[in-house]
Amino acid sequence: MIYKRVQIVDSHTGGEPTRIILSGGPDLGSGSIYDRWKIFRDRYDNFRNAVVNEPRGGDAWVGGLLCTPDDPDAVAGVIFFNNIGVLSMCGHGTMGLIETLRYLGRIDSGSYKIDTPAGTISAGVDKNGRCTITNVPCFRYLSDIRLNVPGLGPITGDVAWGGNWFFLTEEHRQEISPSNIDVLSDCAGAIRKSLDKAGIYGKDGALIDHIELFGQGDDGIDSRNFVLCPGGAYDRSPCGTGSSAKVACLIDSGKLKPGEVWRQQSIIGSVFELSGIWDNGEVIVSITGEAHVTGEGELVFADNDPFRSGISTQKINLETRHSTD
Repeated sequence: MIYKRVQIVDSHTGGEPTRIILSGGPDLGSGSIYDRWKIFRDRYDNFRNAVVNEPRGGDAWVGGLLCTPDDPDAVAGVIFFNNIGVLSMCGHGTMGLIETLRYLGRIDSGSYKIDTPAGTISAGVDKNGRCTITNVPCFRYLSDIRLNVPGLGPITGDVAWGGNWFFLTEEHRQEISPSNIDVLSDCAGAIRKSLDKAGIYGKDGALIDHIELFGQGDDGIDSRNFVLCPGGAYDRSPCGTGSSAKVACLIDSGKLKPGEVWRQQSIIGSVFELSGIWDNGEVIVSITGEAHVTGEGELVFADNDPFRSGISTQKINLETRHSTD
């Protein structure tokens, strides 16, 4: 019997799980992290599927492959992926990575750089593990987009970049509560289909693969959200990239002052604190939250296991571009 072993550390950020691959992952060569991201996407989809999908994971898991960074001043590089494909960036996953490195003794409290395919992320962590990351530049791409959604009727929302592409709306007429997750998932899924049918995309025809619905937060909280991720799972955290997209929209519309704190609550009640400043027409967003390590060990892959490469019912390319071909 031949076994392959992959060393991991698991964590959660505001309830959303992250699995960091420390060793045993594929050799992606020595190109830029974006080039390695493309190699991972194109050649190692079975590995991605095996790490985060059943029977070793589930649809809520986000994986992170630890890589040598491009920037010699960066403490790590990372390629994030989920149950159906690769991701450009992941806010909660970056916090999970920072806490993993702190848990392993590779970093202490202080400020660090992390290389991702979307750009270099700055991260600071205090002695208690509270982490603040400075996201890639964010922006509102389209405002007040009107959609006719079957079963929902007309809704209006924004398209924004926060490290991933989002459609954000408060006009969903649904209760944002844990008891309503199935309805919210159906609502967000219908919106995503309507965007594609209407020919509404991000910059350069990028697929808008995340849907973010907003409602009223608890006392002292600015807003509560429900985020549907590309693979059909909902984000248990307030979603770092999604909350960044929200802050970019708020600042662009004058509803939030640069530097003012926005407290964003997730569907399960966890909270991120965010603020943003203008920089060359884009918004630089800082996100503060906490991650906690939940386990460490090895994933074992037996060569005679019929589900060695995982179980998946969905597969799309998250870098899909609109084409008229």
